[in-house]
Amino acid sequence: MALTSANAQKLNIFKADKDLSRMLNSQFKDAATQYKLQMKRIKPERFPKTYYAKTDSLETSNSGWWCSGFTPGTLLYLYKETKDKDLLNDAEMMLGWLKKEQYNKTTHDLGFMMYCSFGNALQIAPKAEYKEILINSAKSLITRFDPKVKAIKSWDSKKPEYLVIIDNMMNLELLFWATRTTGDSSFYKVAVTHANTTLKNHFRSNYSSYHVIDYNPLNGEVQKKKTAQGYADESAWARGQAWGLYGYTVMYRQTKDKRYLEQANRIASFILNHPNLPKDKIPYWDFNAPDIPNALRDASAGAVMASALLELCRYVSPPEGKTYFSAAQTILKNLSTAPYKATQGTNGGFILQHSVGHKPQGTEVDVPLTYADYYFVEALMRYKQFTK
Repeated sequence: MALTSANAQKLNIFKADKDLSRMLNSQFKDAATQYKLQMKRIKPERFPKTYYAKTDSLETSNSGWWCSGFTPGTLLYLYKETKDKDLLNDAEMMLGWLKKEQYNKTTHDLGFMMYCSFGNALQIAPKAEYKEILINSAKSLITRFDPKVKAIKSWDSKKPEYLVIIDNMMNLELLFWATRTTGDSSFYKVAVTHANTTLKNHFRSNYSSYHVIDYNPLNGEVQKKKTAQGYADESAWARGQAWGLYGYTVMYRQTKDKRYLEQANRIASFILNHPNLPKDKIPYWDFNAPDIPNALRDASAGAVMASALLELCRYVSPPEGKTYFSAAQTILKNLSTAPYKATQGTNGGFILQHSVGHKPQGTEVDVPLTYADYYFVEALMRYKQFTK
């Protein structure tokens, strides 16, 4: 989520790029224009997923899809920056369609779905009901925690397996919010326990992350380490690395436990020093894709990385911080222009092009994605704080 302007003095050590700084307001306006265009195509109770230019078709989902919170979240971010009431009205309409998911206990993604939407709404345009919706969402999420495995289950399975993905780190912020709001420490304890289990089992010696860990549901022992959306079990799926970077940065913010800061630093080092990271710092969809340098890029991974680095740079020593800030700035400059940023009036109303959802499955390949836009706008908002 967007950060507050606290710690402003430390921001002064970072030198914002003049060209990118001047472009910020136009970036928000362009994004708002795109989203207003997209909303004209949205039918009731439907949420954008992606767009296929060849057929001019907008693919949508119901509210139970894991990405359902990103479009209302982006609309709220853009309303905050532009004060365009049409954006707020559209966001609130979608929140009305989404609120029933507060009772959804079949998904681990309630953080994405509910905190990126209602969490932002509570900060930007609050209503009394939002707090209860978020509390109920957190209650639903922790029903998927198993004390034997010490983790929140990601995907249900009929096999004797307990599957946990690195993406789960992104859903923990909702639980910290719930403890702060209710005073009930059980949410906090689940979040920390899950993060510690992930820290222990998801990472290789070089601090790259596996996508999926298969635990024995009876005793919590690791049965297999593998991938679903990456190139191979032992490869470094780009968005997975970005989820880990963002997730452990949030963990440090919420707990001030230096183990999490160290982990975020190590993940950042793996990403930024990888020989297969392109000069524009928009990663290939997998750091070990076999067809590099011709492999597809993943703008969504780049956007998540930029947003995470713009927070992480505040918590570390100046030399490290400047490295992270510079990398995020490079990513944002490139995402803000062609070929990643779409021409106005095109791309089904999405802001960014060239993201990769699930290449092994052949779905959402080299297309716009809702979460790419969300984290891009969030990163722009975070960057704006360094220009003041």
